[in-house]
Amino acid sequence: MNTIEYAKTVLNELEHTLLSIDNKNAEQFVELVDQADEIFCAGAGRSGFQVKGFAMRLMHMGKKSYVVGETCTPNIKEDGILVICSGSGETKSLVNHAQKAQEVGAKLTLITINPESTIGKMADVVIEISAPSPKSAKEGQIKSIQPMGSLFEQSEGLFMDIAIMMLMEKNHMDSDTMFGRHANME
Repeated sequence: MNTIEYAKTVLNELEHTLLSIDNKNAEQFVELVDQADEIFCAGAGRSGFQVKGFAMRLMHMGKKSYVVGETCTPNIKEDGILVICSGSGETKSLVNHAQKAQEVGAKLTLITINPESTIGKMADVVIEISAPSPKSAKEGQIKSIQPMGSLFEQSEGLFMDIAIMMLMEKNHMDSDTMFGRHANME
């Protein structure tokens, strides 16, 4: 395949995954994030990179957002929310974070391939992204040509960008206002 053929295939895969997200769950996700006093974001590997981008955009909106594991991240409290990105929903460190959030009474959301996972069963809202890797694809699911978990990671990143746009609309915020909070010490 050439570049255009690969691009068309990847875009078709993304269209499938993004249009398969349950709209009611997406709206609940946005509502919980909007209502939270503080938003804590966690993920491992490439999902961790995606959720860091979400934390940054929340900061651009003026929200108190943190990345779990950073040295300047405070403790989570009852009026906080933990957003976890995990394809499996079983990553041990993320399960521990979810349990801590539950212990203190914070809200918990999960963006995942596996809503029946350990974290999925604990979560207040689960965003299921139907983007299995080539080796985990089940009968009838889309089969990605992309390596490993790329389709999931791209889809979760795009979903979180869509959630930011929904939050912007809800809070009557524009990109110019957000840009005013962009880092100026680069």
